[in-house]
Amino acid sequence: MIMKSTQKLPLLLALFMLFAITGNSFAQSLQEFFTNKATPLTYLGIDYTKNRLINDPAGNTADIKARLYNNMNRVVLEEMDKNYKIGDAFSRSAAITTNIEAVTERNESINAGDILSSNASDFNRLKESDIAACVKALNIKTKEGIGLVFIMEAMKKEEKKNYGAVWVTLIDMKTKKVLLTERMEQDAAGFGFRNMWVSVVKKSIVEIDKSAYKKWTKKYGS
Repeated sequence: MIMKSTQKLPLLLALFMLFAITGNSFAQSLQEFFTNKATPLTYLGIDYTKNRLINDPAGNTADIKARLYNNMNRVVLEEMDKNYKIGDAFSRSAAITTNIEAVTERNESINAGDILSSNASDFNRLKESDIAACVKALNIKTKEGIGLVFIMEAMKKEEKKNYGAVWVTLIDMKTKKVLLTERMEQDAAGFGFRNMWVSVVKKSIVEIDKSAYKKWTKKYGS
């Protein structure tokens, strides 16, 4: 029995080393991303599968799902050089690609009846485990590199101001492991449903450019 237990040690040691190397590779890829500006980034779009529109009983949920969510994703791509400067915010203008196919597919699976909410607590209900589940559900066909996805949590209408909450999420596209996710709240402003609510993403990109990217670089790049 002692010999059998002893024989198991090399295998256990090998498994331990494998897990250690795998865990380090995730950390190193995030570290490389924040230290090497040539590390490419793929923009994956805005995932609305968990989104709740709060205090807007007049919202046309069928139109929101079928048209407006797509329009908000499209405007980010069309105006990336002007109003949604993701490359600048992440310090890699020359090393960013876009592919929103997986997010578009997921958004098509939304149940329109789940979009509206009158519960104020829905504005702040998601956890990191929910974000990981959203990422896992994405059918990502590009298997190499780091991806960026905005996961919308809620859009809340109030009498004087409107607010949005979104999770900015970096992932390892090969494993679909969440490398970084941070919740941001922004006030929403603009003419029409599309412009008002996509401004939450626009302002989050500005926040990343002005402060969050530097904070992340200090935390993960050293």
